[in-house]
Amino acid sequence: MPVNLSTPVAAQLLPVAGVSLGTAEAGIKRADRKDLLVIKCDEGATVVGVFTTNRFCAAPVTVAKEHLAAGKGIRALVVNTGNANAGTGEQGMNAARTTCAELAKLLGCTPQQVLPYSTGVIMEPLPVDKIVAGLPQAIANLKADNWFDAAHAIMTTDIVAKAVTRQVQIGGKTVTVTGMSKGSGMIHPNMATMLGYIATDAAIAQPLLQQMVSEAANRSFNCISVDGDTSTNDAMMLIATGRSGATIDAANRAMMQAVVTEVATLLAQAIVRDGEGATKFITIRVESGKDEAECRKIGYAIAHSPLVKTAFFASDPNLGRILAAIGYAGIADLDVGKLKVYLDDVLVAEYGGRAASYQEEDGQRVMKQSDISIRVVLNRGAANATLWTCDFSYDYVKINASYRS
Repeated sequence: MPVNLSTPVAAQLLPVAGVSLGTAEAGIKRADRKDLLVIKCDEGATVVGVFTTNRFCAAPVTVAKEHLAAGKGIRALVVNTGNANAGTGEQGMNAARTTCAELAKLLGCTPQQVLPYSTGVIMEPLPVDKIVAGLPQAIANLKADNWFDAAHAIMTTDIVAKAVTRQVQIGGKTVTVTGMSKGSGMIHPNMATMLGYIATDAAIAQPLLQQMVSEAANRSFNCISVDGDTSTNDAMMLIATGRSGATIDAANRAMMQAVVTEVATLLAQAIVRDGEGATKFITIRVESGKDEAECRKIGYAIAHSPLVKTAFFASDPNLGRILAAIGYAGIADLDVGKLKVYLDDVLVAEYGGRAASYQEEDGQRVMKQSDISIRVVLNRGAANATLWTCDFSYDYVKINASYRS
């Protein structure tokens, strides 16, 4: 079961003026489940995003980037689960473009004003006929207050839907930010298989909005790891409709950035809490580094280590595995005699070895918790970084061994 994560409450997911969402049961992988989503944006909305850095990126990622670059003004996003349309060559590109063209016909816009997204099994042909057949049902279902169903429609191996709303007062106006994400396995920056969609009714110019989505992603989805595998399909999109009457500029950007990043962070953490087979949610904070890059490098080494992750699953304070990960992180001039390692409030290591005050029972006490923090103090600068990961359990292997069945 997910680690301290519950299904969002539908009534707490507030609509964003200028955005409507519709779902359908297209039967892409199996019947009787929502697996197709259309997000419709009012004319004049601004849409930006960041995408996977995987060189084998999926056809919909390529097409979405092309359509964004065309600058025609995005009117809709279409998301299918059950099939990633990745590793599908020219056939996959044609399928993604066909999906956009068919939705554009129904909405009265151009294909370049539609962005496609897919998630699911890689190297399987996209059943575009099922998607096209399901589009009218999704359009008929378009509603502003449909975030709850939408969050369920984009799930794959997720156990719990992921969505959240926050509001902030800017210039005397109430600004709403609502977002949803999906992801449970194949999670690793950059991006971290995940999809994220966040919308706000503030007015934000495209260049500033792009900066905001990049910063939010860097502080959230690019700080999580479940299994160290970077997906072919990752995307995080940010939509600004301007319908609240609040305009974001240099004077109030920080306030808006904070709430967008908060929503993104909560969605990213939810992905880790719902990591495939996860039983522990682990926060890794690396402090006092020379720069943020080296702090992240050490944090990722710990987060990716199968030996560290399996020790946490077993609640076994075999904490030398953390020291080993720090040591092979690739910081050539790291003085291990200066650093300290904490497990929650327990000092584990200092002066290059086990802390004199450390007791095995203290480590066991912390390891039995479902939420655990690892704190590494490098004592070589002022930079910090925080990452989130989970343990490796038997169920992770079971889920991925039978993923296609």
